[in-house]
Amino acid sequence: MAEAWVIGGGPAGLMAAEVLSTAGHGVTVADRKPSVGRKFLMAGKSGLNLTKAEARDTFLMQFPEPMRPIVADFDMDAVQSWAQGLGQPLFTGSTGRVFPTAMKASPLLRAWMTRLTAQGVVFRTGWHWAGFDNGEARFETPDGTRMIGADTFVLALGGASWRRLGSDGQWARDRDDVAAFRPANCGFAVPWSPYMTPHFGTPVKATMLSAGHLHSRGEWVLSRHGVEGGGIYEVSAAVRDGAQLTVDLLPDQSVAELVKRIAGRNRKKTVTAFLTKGLGLSPAKVALVNEVRLLQGVDDAAVWAARLKSVPLPCSDPLPLDQAISTAGGLRFDAVTEDLMLKSRPGVFVAGEMLDWEAITGGYLLTGCLATGRKAGTAAVRFMNRPVGA
Repeated sequence: MAEAWVIGGGPAGLMAAEVLSTAGHGVTVADRKPSVGRKFLMAGKSGLNLTKAEARDTFLMQFPEPMRPIVADFDMDAVQSWAQGLGQPLFTGSTGRVFPTAMKASPLLRAWMTRLTAQGVVFRTGWHWAGFDNGEARFETPDGTRMIGADTFVLALGGASWRRLGSDGQWARDRDDVAAFRPANCGFAVPWSPYMTPHFGTPVKATMLSAGHLHSRGEWVLSRHGVEGGGIYEVSAAVRDGAQLTVDLLPDQSVAELVKRIAGRNRKKTVTAFLTKGLGLSPAKVALVNEVRLLQGVDDAAVWAARLKSVPLPCSDPLPLDQAISTAGGLRFDAVTEDLMLKSRPGVFVAGEMLDWEAITGGYLLTGCLATGRKAGTAAVRFMNRPVGA
């Protein structure tokens, strides 16, 4: 029986281990943390968004070109079947996002670990991979340095976000085949005045965020740092790359409808009173209008309407890399074969966020990690099953 080691116990690594063990190979998963799946569990705290139910072509177009054939082999339908096979009933929300009925990641992870253990997968936690030396993997373990040889290795080391959960990007140092890490699915700093303090932590609902070609109807949050949350993450790539972020505070009303309502307002009432009672804006939305002085000195209804439909959010830099949900950058695709094997090291495959791809939240990110893990695991099986001398 051939032996494989998977380094990194996130969803990509665990999927590679599942494929390898299902094929009958001995598999050991090594992770630097005391337990596996820590980022997976954290992602599920507010509801584990596994994938998205939408037209297949639309789904695949959310990924960069090198990722599309990989995801096509393990798409949104395959992810749902896999989760249901682990005994996890699913439901689809109004936006097409697919969640376990239990919402949390822990039931799915427990079921997954049970299956992997039954298939003979061994877990070594607290094992920090420190590179390769003469074809063997060097680990710093609680019992000292260990050198491990195997028939194949799968690296699923993660990107450079959420360092405390295990992925710090240190593996990428001194490599010339790695694109620099940048925050993805991230929030942005905004220099709020003290006026906004009472609204920090307030979710902002029923808006349309726009930046470049990206749009989101997702909920977002005003924080002391700036703006964060799912809606912001969905447009963050464009904002990070220089696009202006704007918010439509009344996306379900046309400009013409707003002009009519604004033109008929009672001018004896304050602007704040009209925005609250006349247009139904939440206190957080009204505060935002006042903060950016959107309507100051303006009395024209058409101008009011246009500005309320496109409020510029004064974002500056992305929040720190370590606070991002994920990262762009990583190992370039020209450094690996179509089977995700390192060109510089035959028999070593890579998967997950350590590859240079970027996906928005909403189910795409996790599906991409699972798909690359499956691809790397399948390729590793073929590598180990190749004829002697091939």
